[in-house]
Amino acid sequence: MKRRASLLMAALLLLLQLAGCASAETGYRIGVCQLEQHTALKDATQGFMDALAQALGDQCEVTVQNASGDPATCIAIVNAFLAEDVDLILANSTQALQAASAATGDTPILGVAVTDYPAALDMDVWEGVTGINVSGTSDLAPLDAQAALLQTMFPDAKAVGLLYCSSEVNSIYQIRIIRGHLEQMGYACTEYAFTDTNDVFSVAQNACQNSDVLFVPTDNTIASCTELLRNVIEMEQVPVIGGDESICAGCGVATICINYYDLGYATGLMACDILLGKADVAQLPIAYSPSFTQVVNTGMCEFLGVAVPQGCQPIGE
Repeated sequence: MKRRASLLMAALLLLLQLAGCASAETGYRIGVCQLEQHTALKDATQGFMDALAQALGDQCEVTVQNASGDPATCIAIVNAFLAEDVDLILANSTQALQAASAATGDTPILGVAVTDYPAALDMDVWEGVTGINVSGTSDLAPLDAQAALLQTMFPDAKAVGLLYCSSEVNSIYQIRIIRGHLEQMGYACTEYAFTDTNDVFSVAQNACQNSDVLFVPTDNTIASCTELLRNVIEMEQVPVIGGDESICAGCGVATICINYYDLGYATGLMACDILLGKADVAQLPIAYSPSFTQVVNTGMCEFLGVAVPQGCQPIGE
């Protein structure tokens, strides 16, 4: 009897161990491909991870890889995730989304910090959903309101320089839209495009020397070199309306922006629905920020002698 009881106990312990292993193996594995290490993208990744942790606890294993601004590295990161058979990929930036979409048509992909999905995915017909294994959230700020902010702060300006990276499709999209708004307001707009960080200084200096005020969109290349831009702006004494808060904090005077942490959190909740089988990624509509904040860089305004408009929240408060 004792021997039988011992065998039964051993069998029970073995079953519990196997159940524990099975439980661990049923967790979800998620790969995060983040293009840059600047503030906006970091905040989006953190929000995403916090949402997963709150909703799924230790059922999720999240691996974050940073491409250091190199789109080719995004491709390598995504392929490594696919080789590891991850359950979902978070593509943090347009270039990361493009790399992930090109690499797989099966693994669910969510984008974050992507401005315009049709442009990013080269889709001519757009009805709010991709119809493929891609969905996510958009960081599109209200470009009409940003144009109105520029007009409020600089009503006497004549020439507006539009500074952006020509290799970022979302920047091209934003410039096209805001240029239309600004030209309707009577501003003369000139585009100043650079291809990478190597020619930012020379292009920015040329833009400053021929403009009364600059507008820069939510552009990852610009976000990664705001200190360099700040040096040019302070030297040339030309103010910048930035596309997002991190750019404004680095080199701008004001912006109307979204909260990237909140955007990442919303994307994390979308991931939970997909992983738990509550949503089909192909039919999950792209989500947009429900609210925006008008912020001002008081230090830069003071340095350039720019009056702070009423209703603006100082950055960091």
